[in-house]
Amino acid sequence: MTKTLQSLWDQLLEFTGQFVVPDWDWLVSLLPFAVFLLVGGALTLAVLAWLVYLVRRPRTRVRVDEDPRLLERDADGRPIAPPGEPFCVRDAILYPLSTLRCDRCADLLTVTCPMCGLARTVDIGTCANCGLVLRIDPNSRTRVVRPAGPPPGGAAVA
Repeated sequence: MTKTLQSLWDQLLEFTGQFVVPDWDWLVSLLPFAVFLLVGGALTLAVLAWLVYLVRRPRTRVRVDEDPRLLERDADGRPIAPPGEPFCVRDAILYPLSTLRCDRCADLLTVTCPMCGLARTVDIGTCANCGLVLRIDPNSRTRVVRPAGPPPGGAAVA
C-alpha cells in the first residue's frame, strides 16, 4: 500500500511539475516574439492615436475678406485704421494686403505700425520709429477677418 501511495504521489508530482516548472528553453525562444508584439502594439496604438487626433483636432474657421471696404469711424467721425493693414488716407478705404495703390485716387497706400502706431507708406518696409519690418507683399491674396462674436448657436470656442 505504501508503494501504491508512493507511485500516486510521484505521478501527481510529475503531472504538476509540467505546469509549475515550465520548459525554460521554449519560453526564452518566445521572448523575441513577445518583444515584437509589445513594441509593435505600442507603435500601432501611437500611430492610431495620432491619426485620431489629426481627424478630430479643432480647426479654426477663417473667413477671407478680399474686397476693399470703408474704414470704421470713431465718435468724432475720424477713420480708424487697423494696424498692419493698408488703407487710403484720402478716401478712408481699407484694402487687401496685396494692394499697393488706391483704386480711386491712385495714391500710395498707408499702413500703421502694429508695434508703435506710426503711419507710413506701404513702399517703406521698416518702421522708422521702432524698426519693425512690415512689408506689404503684392503676391499675397488673403486677409483673415476675426469674427465679431461667438459662433451662432453655442458658446465661444476656447
